[in-house]
Amino acid sequence: MGLNEAMPVQLEKGCQGLTENRRSLGLYLHVPFCSRPCDYCAFYQVQSDRQGILDYIEGVSREIEILNCDQGIDTCFWGGGTPSLLPAGDLEKLCRLIVDGFGRPRLEWTVEMAPSSVKADKLQILKDCGVNRVSLGIQSLDEGMLDSLGRPHSPKQVLSAYDLIKSFEFDSVNIDLMFAIPGQTPEQLSEDLRNAVALEPDHISTYCLTFEEDTALYVKLSQGKVSIDQELEEQLYRLIWEKLGEAGYEQYEISNYAKPGKQCLHNLNTWRMNEWMGVGPSAASQYKGVRSSNPSDLDKWRDNIDKGLRGTEDRVFLSDDLLLEDSVIFGLRMNEGVDCQLLAQRFDSSKIGQFQERLDTLVADGLGDRSGQHYTLSDKGRLVADAVGAELVGIL
Repeated sequence: MGLNEAMPVQLEKGCQGLTENRRSLGLYLHVPFCSRPCDYCAFYQVQSDRQGILDYIEGVSREIEILNCDQGIDTCFWGGGTPSLLPAGDLEKLCRLIVDGFGRPRLEWTVEMAPSSVKADKLQILKDCGVNRVSLGIQSLDEGMLDSLGRPHSPKQVLSAYDLIKSFEFDSVNIDLMFAIPGQTPEQLSEDLRNAVALEPDHISTYCLTFEEDTALYVKLSQGKVSIDQELEEQLYRLIWEKLGEAGYEQYEISNYAKPGKQCLHNLNTWRMNEWMGVGPSAASQYKGVRSSNPSDLDKWRDNIDKGLRGTEDRVFLSDDLLLEDSVIFGLRMNEGVDCQLLAQRFDSSKIGQFQERLDTLVADGLGDRSGQHYTLSDKGRLVADAVGAELVGIL
């Protein structure tokens, strides 16, 4: 199948599947504004005045015009930065730009929020405009751990924000947790998980703290003020598997757990190597045969948009070989794994055989499991998923 031929949508909605003879399409909107940077965060973010926010909204409007998308979107995800930092009126403007440009997302519309900026008027706007999923970045419910991360909220603010979000009855609510925070013990993580599960969210994302360059935590690492303990990270990761599994959350990707039917459809669309458009500074796209990103600079992004340009950085023209490679790598990160028979319906079956040789080696090494033409990572393999992915790069 060629790059520009339609692939069927195969995303889960509740307990029912959706299959249509069209390509699945997502939209990612990057809202770069933050009140201040967190110690661990390397995502593009800026502090801005009122005029800067208005210029950003105008830039989003112009970028949507440049895209001139001729089909509706299935999923939409707003990340940042802190989208919920914007006033309710600005959130409404952005929502209307999305709906006017693409229609309401057919399946899922997610907005990330920070506990300190959750307000009733913002939630009402989002709900009225069609947002049906909220992702609350709590990171931890332990005050000491929040201080270690430089997060500008308290456990009390988390609980208050979560209760307010739940009162608006969105279809799904996700919370983000971090682990392997400097100084964190298994007992502290167990308590964090217990408190998180008690909130009864529909979805829990768990991220191992990484030390990204140009962050405050990376500086502390380079100064020897904090350290990385890989054995402890593995212990904490296994603890998450155990506790969330016992609480009824199914792991469906290395870092993500959900109640039945509550997986993040936007992320599934991305991991399955379908298409998505990225709008805003630093936003990445995989659209119409090209993978690219916008500049991580608000002014440069606006300058490009004013010239009718977008996706000007890291441009890669997508070949079937590259999409096949990424389908295998990201497929293994999901618990559903890689079905070589399904891949053969989309890609050159002779090339899939080259991956199977490497996948069979993973199985022999205890890092994977095989059932017919279907491969998944074993528990041991999921602990080293990044290394497994690196071994698969460049096979073709």
